[in-house]
Amino acid sequence: MNLALFDFDGTITTGDTFTPFLRFAIGARRAVLGGLLISPVVIANRFRLISTTKTRPIVARAGFQGVAADTVRALGRRYATEVLPTLVEPKAMERLQWHRSQRDTVAIVSAGLDVYLQPWCEVHGVQLICSELEERDGRMTGRYRRGDCSGPTKARLIRATFDLAGFENVYAYGDTAEDREMLALANKKYYRWKEIDRYQHAG
Repeated sequence: MNLALFDFDGTITTGDTFTPFLRFAIGARRAVLGGLLISPVVIANRFRLISTTKTRPIVARAGFQGVAADTVRALGRRYATEVLPTLVEPKAMERLQWHRSQRDTVAIVSAGLDVYLQPWCEVHGVQLICSELEERDGRMTGRYRRGDCSGPTKARLIRATFDLAGFENVYAYGDTAEDREMLALANKKYYRWKEIDRYQHAG
């Protein structure tokens, strides 16, 4: 049996799904107030003074801290149903379905959020490893349970979920430097849908 690991944003989809979900889920008043608070972080990220890996959890906390968990999860389900289908790349879904037809184990491995990725993965019959929002007493804390699922954390969570030695082949599909460590785990690596021997930054 083989294992197929797919990044989501920019691999399964045409681009980012995290930021559009924030716009979809966060009310206008909270968005304005939160935006003012985190604007220095966002600006620093644009100038590459702070990494996107560090920026996402800060933005998520500003957006979701204290919000009822049921509300956020309901919005995630709506987003998965109404928005994600418009962002999916047909060729990516063909490849994902090919792996499923081969009875491979298929998993999405993403820095996107569980509240919208879990419903999507359930519909498509694949497993999920991603950034997970922490819930306490029925409300979101805004924190991540296991960290931002990118870079080295992506590889760590994959190893914690799967015994890689138990698979004949490990396929990995990614499109940015955040996928480098995941690609390194695979013997069949695909970067922006081209098979590679090893990851090299493509700019």
